[in-house]
Amino acid sequence: MNMESLNHSIVVPYDYTAMAKNAVAHSVILAARLKVGITLLHIANKKDEIADREQELAAEVEKLSAEMNIKPAYLVRYGSIFKTINKVANELDATIIVMGTHGVKGMQKLTGSRALKVILGSRIPFLVVQDAPKPGLNYRKIVFPVNFKTENKEKLKWVQFMSQYFNSNTILFADSSKDGVVEKRTRANLLFCKSFLEENKINYELVLADHNQPFSEETLKYAVDNDADLIIIMTSRDITFHAYILGAQEQYMIANTAKIPVMVINPRTDLVKYGYNNF
Repeated sequence: MNMESLNHSIVVPYDYTAMAKNAVAHSVILAARLKVGITLLHIANKKDEIADREQELAAEVEKLSAEMNIKPAYLVRYGSIFKTINKVANELDATIIVMGTHGVKGMQKLTGSRALKVILGSRIPFLVVQDAPKPGLNYRKIVFPVNFKTENKEKLKWVQFMSQYFNSNTILFADSSKDGVVEKRTRANLLFCKSFLEENKINYELVLADHNQPFSEETLKYAVDNDADLIIIMTSRDITFHAYILGAQEQYMIANTAKIPVMVINPRTDLVKYGYNNF
């Protein structure tokens, strides 16, 4: 298969599970708006299995074509899911990676979500889904949590991206104290976000958290109560093993019990010297 023909496509890690099929269903919605193709990527456990896995995946593509009226491209690669997914996505200059996940279960609570470990380090955003798209899903209502971290600003270009294709309304959901006081650094981030959104004529609302729960929990509660289509988050710049054991906030959002799709973006290390203000 000509790799150049797959450039900019949506990459879907595919392992034949219901979660992977849910990811394909979400990809169909995105691909229709973005006018790009979909590439299914299966990771083989052994090099000598690649030919057999390609035949199996080709047959699966025919089934998906009949079920969803699509005809995705497909690739089989040998390797580790923690490296190969991002490697292939980079080779294809993929637009986005859409990945299905079970959430966090069993021993995963001790070692951290496999989904988060796959995502960390990728320069291409992930859309993590747990369920099939809800009827009429169009990613119109996006929750954008804002706290004191400077990395918040890097999410804005993806708000702009989604707004361009889905005419989304973005809710700037800001961390605050119980008294409604917004910390200085959070306030600076909010002002930057508002300026960016207004300059680019992107619809938005500003909502302050009540601070009755941890910020990640309040973000999810707001998203659930307001029937949000998507939450956009940024991973912490340096997630440690200690954070994995305790349960990183990113892991909580990715594996959220409401099964709301989450777009996950990693901080760009090349922006450090610019204070993250340049995209």
